[in-house]
Amino acid sequence: MKLEDRVAVVTGAGGGIGRAIALSLAGRGCRLSLCDIRESELAQAARDAAALGVRCTQHCLDVADAAAVADLPRQVLAAHGKVNLVVNNAGVALGGNFDQVSETDFDWLMQVNFHGVVRMTRAFLPHLKAADEGRIVNVSSLYGLVSPPGQSAYSASKFAVRGFSNALRHELEGTNVGVTVVHPGGVATSIAKNARVSAGIDAEEVERRRKQADRLLRMPAQRAGEIIVEGIERDAARILVGNDAKIVSVLERIMPVNYWRLLAALTGRD
Repeated sequence: MKLEDRVAVVTGAGGGIGRAIALSLAGRGCRLSLCDIRESELAQAARDAAALGVRCTQHCLDVADAAAVADLPRQVLAAHGKVNLVVNNAGVALGGNFDQVSETDFDWLMQVNFHGVVRMTRAFLPHLKAADEGRIVNVSSLYGLVSPPGQSAYSASKFAVRGFSNALRHELEGTNVGVTVVHPGGVATSIAKNARVSAGIDAEEVERRRKQADRLLRMPAQRAGEIIVEGIERDAARILVGNDAKIVSVLERIMPVNYWRLLAALTGRD
């Protein structure tokens, strides 16, 4: 995919991987509509992208808000006249085993991580089909490849993104719209720090799990963004970000039931 003078919509663009993707796209001359629920972070990301010489609009958006998502294409087309690329990156995390997590918190995570992807795809797919070339990029996770304990909600959402993306790619085969699913490994973002914790979970357990997660978040977000954008340029169907994601992908295929025993031993997790 040639990115110069294309128009990309990126959700969760205020920080982390989303911001890195946006800046990598801007560096290639791609015009941007950046979306995030955090206004100040969104404004800074938009300024940084515009400083690279591309037209950039910003949209304060909660992807769990169905009406707001449905209206977004109108705003993007009014500002840019077209749309070629939608990067569904916005996501949240939730700490705790299934029986520790409230139904409200579980549903909140699914509304953002999975239903937000579906809403954005539904809203923009007709406009991507109308373009000369289009692509949907859905960010899953390492936990959309394997399912560790303590991540039942998050992993469920990311497996759902993976399955949705793969089926959609098959459905759109032969059209002008491609679909990419991304599985980042341990990228140094604030997702673990900002994870919601359900009431009743012991504070010491929360801190221990956050420290475990932080030890695995090593790759700079800027590098992850560049890998993802390079994959978009190759029209890749799947992008594995980091050696950890690549190794885990192979391990899960070799040991589809018992992989966690080995991973737990290697990472010191329980």
